[in-house]
This record gives sequence, C-alpha cells and structure tokens, in this order.
Amino acid sequence: MIYSSNIHLSSRGLKFTDKHGRNLSVSEAMAKAGIRISNWSLDFRLMLLHMINDNLPSHSIRNWMFTLAGGRIGPGSVIHMQARYFQPSGIRIGQDSIIGYRAFLDGRAPLIIGDHVDIASEVMIYNSEHDLADPGFTATNSPVKIGDYVFIGPRAIIMPGVTVGRGAVIAGGAVVTKDVPEFTIVAGVPAKPIGERSNTHPEYRLGRARLFQ
Repeated sequence: MIYSSNIHLSSRGLKFTDKHGRNLSVSEAMAKAGIRISNWSLDFRLMLLHMINDNLPSHSIRNWMFTLAGGRIGPGSVIHMQARYFQPSGIRIGQDSIIGYRAFLDGRAPLIIGDHVDIASEVMIYNSEHDLADPGFTATNSPVKIGDYVFIGPRAIIMPGVTVGRGAVIAGGAVVTKDVPEFTIVAGVPAKPIGERSNTHPEYRLGRARLFQ
C-alpha cells in the first residue's frame, strides 16, 4: 500500500523512498521531512511578504517587512512594489540603494548589494543554480556581490558567483555570467565589456524613489 509517493506500507513494514525512488533509513526520512516542513514555513512567510509587496504602496512598510523576514537594508534604501525573494535572510542591501519594480533577489547564498546601487525594473539576481553534471540535478549555491555605485539596467540577469565591481554598469537585458571589473560597462548575452565609465570617483546620491510604487 502506498500512503504517498515516498511512504510505502507492506508486510515488512514501512518503507521510505526519496523522489528518485531510492530507499531511505528512518533517520534520513525524518531529516528530509524536517527540511520539507521548514520549506513549507518559508513558502508561507514569502507568500505573506509578497502579498504586502504587491499591494501596499509604502516603502517604509515594505522595508520593515523585509527586515522582519530576516533581510537587512540600510538607511535611505527602498524596495519598489512586486519585488520577489528566495531566503530574504541571505540578502543585505546598503544605504541609498534602489531596488526596482518586480526585481528578483535570491538569498539562498549571501547576496550583498552595496551603497548607492540603482537596480532597475525586472532585474533578476540569482545565487543558486542546478548542477547539470550531477546525476541528482542538485543545486549549488554561490554568493553574489554588487559593489557601490553600480547601475543595473532593466531585465538584466546576474548569475551565481558573480562579483560586480564598484561603479560598473550592466546594460538592460544583459546576462552576466562572469565578474565585472570596477567602472566597466557590459552588455549582451553573455555580457561582455563595451566601454568604461568616465566618472571613477562617484559621490552622488540617488535621491527620492518613485512614490506609491
């Protein structure tokens, strides 16, 4: 008799299997059950956080809920509506930085966003990906670091393990798979250098974010 896809009852007793059908000991099954319950709890908390991000046009409330979920955000920084996260507790945002509309920030490994960083709409930053060579298609995590005064254009994608240097510019739609040196402008898929930023000693502040967004 099968109670679920992973729990089987026979004349020999209960048998546990993983998603690949491999047999598990009782202790292994209990450990996996604990991970699943923890993931359910995280999913529920993310649902609440995303509902607030989608429906409350208040930067202060969204920032407060982000920190309540374990994230860290510096003074003067804002998160626009409909932002999405995995593991907010792994995300740290510096001061005077702007996270754009419908941005996606991973947090399954450390994601460090510096000061005065301008992240445009629908940017996606990942720090976890599947290992294509692994027989179990398991995930691997790598931290991502975004330096101070970086600008990331709309719909750009930053892949796991990337460091974007201070003052660098990521063009809209670029897919960044390798580190970007300081003050370098990159574009394309995959992103490649196309120029350098002339202002190598930035001291500006980003200013007021869009209200009610």
